[in-house]
Amino acid sequence: MTALGLDFPVFEPGWVWLVGAGPGDPGLLTLHAVNAMQQADVVVYDALVDERILNLLRADAKRIYAGKRGGRPSSKQTDISLQLVELAKQGLRVLRLKGGDPFVFGRGGEEGMTLVDHNVPFRVVPGITAGIAGAAYAGIPTTHRDCNSSVTFVTGHGSSGDVPDNINWAALAKGAPVLVMYMAMKHLRRISAELMTNGRSGDEPLAVINQATTPDQGILITTLEKAADDVERAGVEPPAVCILGKVVGLRDRLNWLSPQDDVKSVRNVPFEQVLELISTPSDPLKDQG
Repeated sequence: MTALGLDFPVFEPGWVWLVGAGPGDPGLLTLHAVNAMQQADVVVYDALVDERILNLLRADAKRIYAGKRGGRPSSKQTDISLQLVELAKQGLRVLRLKGGDPFVFGRGGEEGMTLVDHNVPFRVVPGITAGIAGAAYAGIPTTHRDCNSSVTFVTGHGSSGDVPDNINWAALAKGAPVLVMYMAMKHLRRISAELMTNGRSGDEPLAVINQATTPDQGILITTLEKAADDVERAGVEPPAVCILGKVVGLRDRLNWLSPQDDVKSVRNVPFEQVLELISTPSDPLKDQG
């Protein structure tokens, strides 16, 4: 990489890096993320981090699972944050590996504030969030100038486990042409009812994308009114993102994974081969010849 004129930050002992691992496909990792994974002494990772991504960690790095899944026994957020502090105080290079992006419904802000309170230096490495990548892998653009000039991200699952009580449903129904809903599966029936009560059409197209960008990706196209029943009937399980809006209709033409509708239909090359390609300087004379 250095031969290409690319320099990457050194992961210093005693630092914590909050790194987004993306939605699942290892190819969507940033180079900063891979750099961090190759230097970290200890990795505290979430439930949504794909096993193929964990395989890219330094072989001798210690792994600590800190998954949080709704309705299941899981670590408390306070304990996770303080664990990062404790590990950093030991002089370790601490990688906090989070699915998607650390600052998009990922509680990275909470962890960062704890690090600040304890004078622990940290770095944030953004990741591709599932709401954008999942939609793209389903052939749905989150913005399209013929459909919308804004997009709204909303969570359907608050810290209490219920729908957050500070959501202005009337404002969302009337002012958000495209809604990208995270962690909405458990309360999809209530969310749909709130939106329709506040003026959203029940016929509006809605896409449910689960296991986004992984070989197990599933896509269900329905409507706002029928979404909860269709999800239940199809047995769709989280993790999933829901996309509501006119843009869902563009999938008919932009479904680049068709006709298999399966991430596994994409040909792959070994990761090591990709690294070799991007780390070997090209020969200008050879390129001209």
